[in-house]
Amino acid sequence: MLSREQLLEPLARRRRDEVVVTTMGVVRPWARYSDHDLDFASADSAMGHAADLALGIAMAQPRRKVICLNGDGSMLMSLGTLVTIVESGAANLVLFVVVNDVYEITGGQPIPGAGRVDFAALARAAGFARVFHFVEADAYEQALDEILSGPGPTFVSVAVEAGSEGVISRTPVEPARYLQTSLADWSARMRRALLDVGDP
Repeated sequence: MLSREQLLEPLARRRRDEVVVTTMGVVRPWARYSDHDLDFASADSAMGHAADLALGIAMAQPRRKVICLNGDGSMLMSLGTLVTIVESGAANLVLFVVVNDVYEITGGQPIPGAGRVDFAALARAAGFARVFHFVEADAYEQALDEILSGPGPTFVSVAVEAGSEGVISRTPVEPARYLQTSLADWSARMRRALLDVGDP
C-alpha cells in the first residue's frame, strides 16, 4: 500500500502542462506538490462527478493530457462514467482511483464493499484497454512514464493509506491556492490559463 506522498510526488514531478482534476482526500495533498492554474479541485459540489468533469475537459481539449485523481467512494457513485469514458474514446484522459476504502473527508466511514471491490476489474469490464493496479510504490513509479505517455483512456487504481484530511472549505485559511477562492472564480482562472497556454 502506498502513502499519499508515494502516490503524488512522482506524479507531480512528471507533470508538465496537463490538467489535473482532484477530489476529496487528495485535494489538499496534491496542492502540497503542485500550485498550477491548471489544477482543479472538484470537492465542494455534488460528490462523484470528478471523473465526468475530467472527461468533459479532455473532450474540449483533445490535444492536452487530463489527469483525474478520483476517490474510490466518488467512483462508486458514478460507475456509469467508466462506460461513458470508454465510449468517448478520450485518448488524452488518465483516470486514477485512489483506493483507501473510506470516505475520508466526511469522517472516515467505510465505502460500500471496502476491501472487496476490484476497481481494475470494473474498468476492464467497462471496456478500458489500458488498466493498471498498484499496491507497491516501486512498481507504481516504474510504470508512471508508460501510464502518462500511452494512449488512453487509461485507468489506474492505487491502494493508498487512509488519511484524515477533514472537511474541505473554500476560504482564505485553506493552504491550497485553488481552495482559497470560490469554485466559479477558480473555474474562470483555469479557463483563462487554458486560453493563454493554448491547445498544445
